[in-house]
Amino acid sequence: MPPGAARVSAPAHVVVEPSVLYVGTPAYLIATENPDGTPNLAPASSYWALGRMLVLGIEVDGQTAANLLVRPGITVNFPSSDLWQAVARLGALTGRDPVPDAKAARYRYEKDKFEASGLTPEASDLVRPPRVAECRLQFEATVRRTTEGLDGGYLMVEAEVVRVHADPAILDPTGEHIDPTRWNPLVYAFRHFFERGVEVGWLASSPTAPHAPVLDGP
Repeated sequence: MPPGAARVSAPAHVVVEPSVLYVGTPAYLIATENPDGTPNLAPASSYWALGRMLVLGIEVDGQTAANLLVRPGITVNFPSSDLWQAVARLGALTGRDPVPDAKAARYRYEKDKFEASGLTPEASDLVRPPRVAECRLQFEATVRRTTEGLDGGYLMVEAEVVRVHADPAILDPTGEHIDPTRWNPLVYAFRHFFERGVEVGWLASSPTAPHAPVLDGP
């Protein structure tokens, strides 16, 4: 057994074919600008970040992709767990008119998704699309590169964060860092929504940790 590998008791692993591979990532709401200047708002969960760059997975046949390919300003808004119903409502809407054939069975067209979801647009500082006022953590960003996925059904969107907005209630006492014990993002896993759960540990590099981590074992 490789060093550090976990000792797993019976039953052994089995081979499965899950319909999706959403193992658990933060849900987010991405706002883009429509051709007429109005905002489009859509939920997504394919996300990772490195430094000031975000990489987002966006379906290629939606209004979000059509917008950001032409108008690169976006906002990425992270809802907390109490907003899961608004996220779910948005999941049945599309800004594409007419609705693409591939979406017709699951989506209906909606021009004003903010109103339809019960969310409030909030003016951004550096990009044209609004933020979502109810989201306690909001990023303004500019798309720097898009890459078509291998199957042609999605885009990998690389966006540079140009401004971060946070509810003061989720900051640490210095006001400079997000306090992860105060921030409870909505997590999307296998088409279900969850709260984040309890803290189990931290890295030594954390600026908000109470002390260095205590690690058992070698």
